Amino acid sequence: MSPQLYEFHLPLSPEELLKSGSVNQYVVQEVVSIRHLPSQLKAFQATFRAQGPLAILEHFDTIYSILHHFRSIDPGLKEDALEFLTKVVSRHSQELPALLEDATLSASDRSAHLNALKMNCYALIRLLESFETTASQTSLVDLDVGGKNKKSRSKATHGFDWEEERQPVLQLLTQLLQLDIRHLWNHSIIEEEFVSLVTGCCYHLLENPTITHQKNRPTREAVTHLLGVALTRYNHMFSATVKIVQMLQHFEHLAPVLVAAVSLWATDYGMKSIVGEIVREIGQKGPQELSRDASGAKGFASFLTELAERVPAVLLSSVCVLLDHLDGENYMMRNAVLAAMAEMVLQVLNGDHLEDTARDTRDQFLDTLQAHGHDVNSFVRSRALQLFTRIVQQKALPLTRFQGVMALAVGRLADRSVLVCKNAIQLLASFLANNPFSCKLSDADLAGPLQKETQKLQEMRSQRQSTAAAAAAVEPEEEWEAMLPELQSTLRQLLELPQEVEDEEAPEETAAAATAEEAKGRIRQLLAKARYKQAIRVTRAARSHFPESEPFRLTDAEESEETKLLSLLGTIFKDPAASAQIPGQAMGTDAPAGPSGSDELLKQEMLVQYLQDAHNFSQKITEAIGIISKMMYENTTTVVQEVIEFFVMVSQFGVPQALCGVRRMLPLIWSKEPGVREAVLNAYRQLYLSPRGDSARARAQALIQNLSLLLVDASVGTIECLEEILCEFVRKDELRPAVTQLLWERATEKVPCSPAERCSSVMLLGMLARGKPEIVGSNLDTLVSIGLDRKSPPDYRLAQQVCQAIANISDRRKPSLGKRHPPFRLPQEHRLFERLREMVTEGFAHPDPLWIPFKETAVTLTYQLAEGPEVICAQMLQGCARQALEKLEEKSSSQEEPSQTILVLPTFLLMHLLSLAGDVALQQLVHLEQAVSGELIRRRVLQEEQEHKTKEPKEKNTGSETMEEELGLVGATADDTEAELIRGICELELLDGKQVLAAFVPLLLKVCNNPGLYSNEDLCAGASLALGKFCMISASFCDSQLRLLFTMLEKSPLPTVRSNLMVVTGDLAIRFPNLVDPWTPHLYARLRDPAQQVRKTAGLVMTHLILKDMVKVKGQVSEMAVLLIDPEPQIAALARNFFNELSHKGNAIYNLLPDIISRLSDPEGGVEEEPFHTIMKQLLAYITKDKQTESLVEKLCQRFRTARTERQHRDLAYCVSQLPLTERGLHRMLDNFDCFGDKLSDECIFGAFLSVVSKLRRGAKPEGKAAADEFEQKLRACHTRGLDGLEETGSQRANPARKLSTVSVAPDSDFVTPRPCRTTRRPPPTQQRSSKRLPRVVFSSDESSGEELSAEMREEETPRKTTPIRRASAHRRGP
Repeated sequence: MSPQLYEFHLPLSPEELLKSGSVNQYVVQEVVSIRHLPSQLKAFQATFRAQGPLAILEHFDTIYSILHHFRSIDPGLKEDALEFLTKVVSRHSQELPALLEDATLSASDRSAHLNALKMNCYALIRLLESFETTASQTSLVDLDVGGKNKKSRSKATHGFDWEEERQPVLQLLTQLLQLDIRHLWNHSIIEEEFVSLVTGCCYHLLENPTITHQKNRPTREAVTHLLGVALTRYNHMFSATVKIVQMLQHFEHLAPVLVAAVSLWATDYGMKSIVGEIVREIGQKGPQELSRDASGAKGFASFLTELAERVPAVLLSSVCVLLDHLDGENYMMRNAVLAAMAEMVLQVLNGDHLEDTARDTRDQFLDTLQAHGHDVNSFVRSRALQLFTRIVQQKALPLTRFQGVMALAVGRLADRSVLVCKNAIQLLASFLANNPFSCKLSDADLAGPLQKETQKLQEMRSQRQSTAAAAAAVEPEEEWEAMLPELQSTLRQLLELPQEVEDEEAPEETAAAATAEEAKGRIRQLLAKARYKQAIRVTRAARSHFPESEPFRLTDAEESEETKLLSLLGTIFKDPAASAQIPGQAMGTDAPAGPSGSDELLKQEMLVQYLQDAHNFSQKITEAIGIISKMMYENTTTVVQEVIEFFVMVSQFGVPQALCGVRRMLPLIWSKEPGVREAVLNAYRQLYLSPRGDSARARAQALIQNLSLLLVDASVGTIECLEEILCEFVRKDELRPAVTQLLWERATEKVPCSPAERCSSVMLLGMLARGKPEIVGSNLDTLVSIGLDRKSPPDYRLAQQVCQAIANISDRRKPSLGKRHPPFRLPQEHRLFERLREMVTEGFAHPDPLWIPFKETAVTLTYQLAEGPEVICAQMLQGCARQALEKLEEKSSSQEEPSQTILVLPTFLLMHLLSLAGDVALQQLVHLEQAVSGELIRRRVLQEEQEHKTKEPKEKNTGSETMEEELGLVGATADDTEAELIRGICELELLDGKQVLAAFVPLLLKVCNNPGLYSNEDLCAGASLALGKFCMISASFCDSQLRLLFTMLEKSPLPTVRSNLMVVTGDLAIRFPNLVDPWTPHLYARLRDPAQQVRKTAGLVMTHLILKDMVKVKGQVSEMAVLLIDPEPQIAALARNFFNELSHKGNAIYNLLPDIISRLSDPEGGVEEEPFHTIMKQLLAYITKDKQTESLVEKLCQRFRTARTERQHRDLAYCVSQLPLTERGLHRMLDNFDCFGDKLSDECIFGAFLSVVSKLRRGAKPEGKAAADEFEQKLRACHTRGLDGLEETGSQRANPARKLSTVSVAPDSDFVTPRPCRTTRRPPPTQQRSSKRLPRVVFSSDESSGEELSAEMREEETPRKTTPIRRASAHRRGP
């Protein structure tokens, strides 16, 4: 067929070119075989050289054959075909401009060039798409194999790098489309198929996920420009809109690419309307459709969010069509619309000079953002807070909205979502950092100026009102006489003007009055303002408008015009009725104070409003601090880090309450999370290591002052945390030498300072010595002189701090095997120990409460640093005991009656003596087990090394020694020998009659056994502690005194004694677990002690013992659960922390829940129903694993059959409702429906199970919803008709007794409630409901005889059951 006789139709598929569709339609005649393709391509090239671009008309079959065999032909041939076709299309695009301008071009030539254009473009584009498809498949293979040498493999596959060849082809097509090629078509209308052909390849390229890679940026830009030309020149708007929306739905990677393209079209190509079209298409998507299409919703959301960031002004006009998505179910679309609104507020609707319409739009957007801060979805709430954070950071939030948005942020701090809480904290921090009020936000600092300026404003208003009243009190007659001369002069000037000129100058307001009364009021007001010209004009106009009304009715015609008008004006101004109304109005606009007075009043009002806003802002920050400080110990690391950063910022703004938060974060230095620990260090680094000051000394002084504030009323734990932080700073050399220098100057009083400042300086020096011992070690004599020299009266607080500082120069830990040098010790004759002994013995006879903590520190320091510390401490004890005996002798010599033999010792002396003996006993034990044991090990290791070096090589290889070394028995045997040696000393020697400590045992036991005789609270507390310390030494002595200790623990009326003994027994449980194990119920019993102090101490001790696996948990841990509802917040927080830590120990809580539920719901010893719900809601929150949930559901359902009361049934139903059930858990409930079906008549139980159904329906699949519906039907049937409602007609219920016999027993027997008959089980000693009551010991305080009253339990009350607890090594027991 001749090229001039056919027409090339662009096919929808390549196969259409093989079929004849209509007359004169081009059809491929022959598909050339692969073997002949190279020669045919060369023939095409030869024809091209002769005929130019029209050569395609004769050789299109060759290109079609290459496309047909594309997967099979040689890569070189593909490359040649692409290169040649590119040259053909390029040549054609160069020739077309001249042809299009040729008016003499014939129809046949035009048709030929049109066919050639379509053939060339079709061939080039199909070849491009074939290469792209092959490249996409290769990239997927590379992802599976691995990314190594991916580029080289791709190049080897194609013979060239296709990623570099795409861009020139796309640029060539763009150049072609920029020509005015529409004249090649009839009527200059380009067929839609041609435009779709070109744009289709662009969309095909965009579908490749690698298009987003940075290396493909040129391709993206080329595609964007090609589509931009199609949009502007070829009416591609509608098709592009539909295609873009479809691609956003199906290709998640395309959102940022399409955003860049659309924003470029809207700005560079002027196609802003495409933004509106795309947004309208998205807006028309139904919310229900998007709720089902999560991928499409995600694509739309990303597109809208990024588009708003690039072209917010263009998007602003179309945002209204998106508002329906704010009420849709898909949270991503809500987030996208809110983000778009925020971008418009930031970039378009920002500033103080907005028009009213723009300001209203901005307010509506902010209202919407604020409303969605309470959205049902936590991600939307979080996003709203994030957007407000950006708005605040860029200072785009109007001041009038500060209070509302801050209230939103403070309210969201209590949100259940961790993400929302985190973003609420960030928003409040942004408010602080960008607040327009002040760099210091203290309530106290702001309240004073606010009150002062408010009072000043009230005075100014009062003065203004009094001035106005005084002006109003002037008689109208007097005012009229005063204004009359000027009024007459003005009137004469107006009367001299021509009437026409006067009418032209007359203002419109002269005729504005609707009635005569309004006209009179207007005239009176103008006269009062001295606007005489307007008053005269209004009067003359009113006379013509109201000729029949008083006082404008025409009067005597013989009078002159001037006289008439003056008379009329005088009548109006002096009218009593008008005078009562108008003067106030006049004064409201022009006060006698003048314009300057009004300006001053306005400025004062603005100042007061500013101060009021600042004060309200400060109050909101203070409120937030109280809430955020409670979030300091959340489980989420990111939240804790945000809280720490918030308090750093609050502190920098001078909020007084920030100091509490800064203190609360101190314990986080021990956190196991490195991020939290580093956040604390950074916080203190910002707050304290970078103070402001002109010099290094001034900065050091500010740093010391800030650290000293933290030490005020600080607990021991706070001081230890601060010490750890300062140690880190010292080790990293972050503290300047000027700080240490100034601390020494304050400690030695070279710089004037108060006693408290001096004491804090010594304390800080001791903390620094932990990091660098030489800070104190090089000035030891100076420290001794500072705190231990003779003074009157002695400063025991300073002396105690000096001792603690000196103690930091040595390592308190047990010596490790790697250390070969002996530990640091000072000789007994050192001045330090001499002064310590003197201060302890001299202060013994004085009732100073600070002496007790000082002597404890002194004894500890002596054992830590002295050589032979037991000698020094024995001298202390002997000296104090000698003083006590001397006091007794003085009392006996002063007795009036020689026959009286009862000797009385002051209570404080006895308390001092026993307390000192207890401290020495405990430190002697520590000294033996740590220092002496460590020294023995060190010497043995050194000896073994020496022997090892001196042995001959042949002696080293003996068989027995080798076997022992291989088995590791040499070191273990030696360790056991040394441990037995230390244990023997403690058991046999320390408390025998030959030792100093043994002399105090009878006195100590006498005081503890006779609380009636020795009833002083301090004495009882000191004696009980001392007895506990003595018991730590020897297992035999401990065993003999345990009954006495637990008797005092249970029956002492003094909370201090019970609290101390709780600590003592906890330590004994660690040291001698086998001895204390039978007494464990007595430890748990203290968790219900009536005294808050005792419950708190018991909670701390039991937390430690349980987490260390030192006491039995099963059967009694419910007592810890009861603390969750303790009225004291600190105790409840302690219990929550315990269960948090316990939840980290595998399945601990899951294993304990059956016992806890059984005991707390027990009608005889449990808790009330509401507290039970509170406890179980917290505990069941730890059950997160599906298998645990399913198992618990089954056990709880089976537990319904063994429960005895309706209360237990309700409790079990509540527990089931609190579990995070899954579909499998629902099937477990259906399988065990018979267990609880007959209990559903109770409304509470029925409601609990209905709540389970509602939870299961949320987000359930169709199968899960069907199962939930079935379960609900069975619930309602049983609720209304009982269990019979589920039986089929004619069936009979099984025998209940038989049912019970066929119930499968749960694997965990703890769910089975014991029978009421408990004949074989002896109740624990702590149960008050036991049938056999224990004998009570009454503590009497009125004993007058010398008879001793025993406070011990009887022999039959002593627990006999012992449970041995194995430990790895006995010599590692701590005190």
